[in-house]
Amino acid sequence: MDSEIAKNIRAFRKDRGLTQEQLAEAMGVTTGAVHKWETGMSVPELGLIMELADFFDVSVDVLLGYELKDHKIDAIVKRLSDYCMNMDKVAISEAEKALQKYPHSLKTVYAAASVYLVFATGKDKNAAKRALELLERALPLLSQNSDAPEINEISVYEEMSDAYSLMGEYEKGIQILKDHNIHEVFSSNIGLGEAFFLKDYDAAVPYLTRALMRSFTDITNTLLGWITVLGAQNKCRDALDLIEWGLYNIKKLKKRDASDSLSKVESFFIASKARTLLRLGKKKEAREAMREADMIAKAFDSDPNYGTDNLRFIDVSKETGVHDGLGLTAEDSLETMIKTLGDKELIDLWKEVHKDGNNKKQK
Repeated sequence: MDSEIAKNIRAFRKDRGLTQEQLAEAMGVTTGAVHKWETGMSVPELGLIMELADFFDVSVDVLLGYELKDHKIDAIVKRLSDYCMNMDKVAISEAEKALQKYPHSLKTVYAAASVYLVFATGKDKNAAKRALELLERALPLLSQNSDAPEINEISVYEEMSDAYSLMGEYEKGIQILKDHNIHEVFSSNIGLGEAFFLKDYDAAVPYLTRALMRSFTDITNTLLGWITVLGAQNKCRDALDLIEWGLYNIKKLKKRDASDSLSKVESFFIASKARTLLRLGKKKEAREAMREADMIAKAFDSDPNYGTDNLRFIDVSKETGVHDGLGLTAEDSLETMIKTLGDKELIDLWKEVHKDGNNKKQK
């Protein structure tokens, strides 16, 4: 254990960009003392161990390298979660006990904050305030996290915003999201907050625009992924339902029936429909679907439109074009998608339909 505390003192010091001299000054000891701690020549006295743990924002057991701590903490976190699931208010007193025992454990602090958020939903401002305090305490502890990816800066800032909202301080809650809106991750929350709570509809539009585009991309990728999986599992009826869902989303997002930046995506769904119909033994319908996918791709390539002018609910002035990474043209992208699926019957159907289409075009 002595070697573990030596390694940990050195690691935590370096992680904070401190020299041995700076740590010694902060602890009120000599530089030589810090050197001895880090080389294992001596161990800090108990009082100094507690000060070091507090200084590094970790629990004493973390500083000492006590390996069993996670099991105890995980059990506490699970118990707190169970209390919250049942809305058992004993969770609050248990959370405070856990904080007294492990005041610098990220998992404990975050779990306790979640407890207070749960019981602040009834507009209990004191509970919301306590949750906010704990979430602020959790931020510098994030460096501890190695096995709970769901706890990160995004989750902490989102819950801090929730705490402010529960306190009725909507502007502060929305501002936190704006300050940490990496890759538009909070745009939907910001847009909703601006429109619903602050009634600033003009401010909401750009965030809702970007959120809609991000959400559309996410749901499209999810649907195409599921359709591929269901096709491989021969769950063709389920696959067809998701294909229709995807095509419905595309239709509702368009202002008019015309070739536009969503045409590539539309051709992907219809080609997936052809694959599913082949698996159902409906070769005639599959050929018709593949022909439709090919025609959509060709129509787009004859007059490419990568903009968003044909899309509803999209502020064109603030948006760039829509692209994918599968090919330079819609036909290239469609062919790449079909070949990537690796279904020989589908590939043969594509080659046949694509060749017929090219022959008709030449004539």
